[in-house]
Amino acid sequence: MATEGGGKEMNEIKTQFTTREGLYKLLPHSEYSRPNRVPFNSQGSNPVRVSFVNLNDQSGNGDRLCFNVGRELYFYIYKGVRKAADLSKPIDKRIYKGTQPTCHDFSHLTATAESVSLLVGFSAGQVQLIDPIKKETSKLFNEERLIDKSRVTCVKWVPGSESLFLVAHSSGNMYLYNVEHACGTTAPHYQLLKQGESFAVHTCKSKSTRNPLLKWTVGEGALNEFAFSPDGKFLACVSQDGFLRVFNFDSVELHGTMKSYFGGLLCVCWSPDGKYIVTGGEDDLVTVWSFGDCRVIARGHGHKSWVSVVAFDPYTTSVEESDPMEFSGSDEDFQDLLHFGRDRANSTQSRLSKRNSTESRPVSVTYRFGSVGQDTQLCLWDLTEDILFPHQPLSRARTHTNVMNATSPPAGSTGNSVTTPGNSAPPPLPRSNSLPHSAVSSTGSKGSIADGAIASGVSKFATLSLHDRKDRHHEKDHKRNHSMGHISSKSSDKLNLVTKTKTDPAKTLGTPLCPRMEDVPLLEPLICKKIAHERLTVLIFLEDCIVTACQEGFICTWGRPGKVPAAPFSCRQEDRVRGARRDQD
Repeated sequence: MATEGGGKEMNEIKTQFTTREGLYKLLPHSEYSRPNRVPFNSQGSNPVRVSFVNLNDQSGNGDRLCFNVGRELYFYIYKGVRKAADLSKPIDKRIYKGTQPTCHDFSHLTATAESVSLLVGFSAGQVQLIDPIKKETSKLFNEERLIDKSRVTCVKWVPGSESLFLVAHSSGNMYLYNVEHACGTTAPHYQLLKQGESFAVHTCKSKSTRNPLLKWTVGEGALNEFAFSPDGKFLACVSQDGFLRVFNFDSVELHGTMKSYFGGLLCVCWSPDGKYIVTGGEDDLVTVWSFGDCRVIARGHGHKSWVSVVAFDPYTTSVEESDPMEFSGSDEDFQDLLHFGRDRANSTQSRLSKRNSTESRPVSVTYRFGSVGQDTQLCLWDLTEDILFPHQPLSRARTHTNVMNATSPPAGSTGNSVTTPGNSAPPPLPRSNSLPHSAVSSTGSKGSIADGAIASGVSKFATLSLHDRKDRHHEKDHKRNHSMGHISSKSSDKLNLVTKTKTDPAKTLGTPLCPRMEDVPLLEPLICKKIAHERLTVLIFLEDCIVTACQEGFICTWGRPGKVPAAPFSCRQEDRVRGARRDQD
């Protein structure tokens, strides 16, 4: 996929890039793909996905890698930045007929050197449980497609459980399964457990326990992805109707909602401490949503096409309880400062809680997240305290945050900006527009829930009011209307038990549900580099590297600063970087 316009420089594949912590390098010897690099026709195929698991063996090389390409599924030892990939020896390889793998997820709780449980979702709607180490197929769920006939879009093990897993489909439905239970030989019958605005949850009616345990119907159109919060208590879902919906998973309560600026939302990710959610989609934007405040706090514009993956980097997310040192010096010096570690997420969570307290001790906060898209570009972003805490004094001058100046709403605007009592106007944000710290007040509403296996009693969840707003002008960006055509026409019957209210996108724009571009800070990416020939479908942050993959079926490893072995590798340069010059910026 060549970039439109420009010359040779615009279409050049970058093999390295520099951020404040140092130089990231593409490692051609660590590139994984189909054996012998047989050309692959990516047209019409489902996105290439990658899953990792660590087997915790004593060899120190316990990482395993699974990826799908077309009708094929591969399972390799992942050697990362240490050794060259041996593509001739996959541990397991499977070729499917009549259907294609679409997504997969390892059970990290049960993984050992002798056995690992891998869930695989397929384009025809089935879910398979396999053991690629033993080369066994344990079970096949929805085999006769009696539960759902649409493509599986996302499959994940429920955090903390060795038997429960959740499956999302392009029909807009999610199903909760137990690996110990059968699916039944007839189509399941459901009983309403709970319903709310644009969602409903049903239990399976049967004399004996069978799959699915629960059926979730969420929004309109495909349910593109979901993600559990770090503590496993909340579930964030993004749909083709452009909505992010966050649920309390156990009590089946809606916590909050957000609307995309345009089109469907395709991807979602939680911050390591569970305080923020980032989404990406067909509006070409990344959007940062505060879990605690239930509001959009920033948008990022850097992609030229749909954003396919967003991910936080827990190893670069930084919380310093005292004035941090300026970033300078060698890669080795910076590694000591940055303190990469597997406990980073936990320490970040505890230390961030102090930032929200009334303590006067300065704390410097920086969340790092990345995004990749159909424009073949990788973007890295920093979310800093001048965005997170706009009305609190900064612990130091921010020198590494790129925030574009946004235009403040005109005087007398009836938008969502409100002044604090006793003040004529809120203080201006540094390098951004004026945004009240409490722009959204959550209105508690009570709804009853039917007696069921998951929850009972009275619940309380946040709702966001929608205000009609007539402006003198309308946004001219993203006038494309083809993306909403992805909404399935078959979705009309799946919400027949839900009291729905059609949400007019024009009425959500300019409300807390979907602020206008000038109403929230607009982030600029730290780096934005073209790194592939085809659209990018994978972005994973590991301790010593970043892993990306494109629709051609190439899984690339980018060594972090100071993590690449100094000794040169003797392996040949792979065809993947054919003719690309090194980026010298």
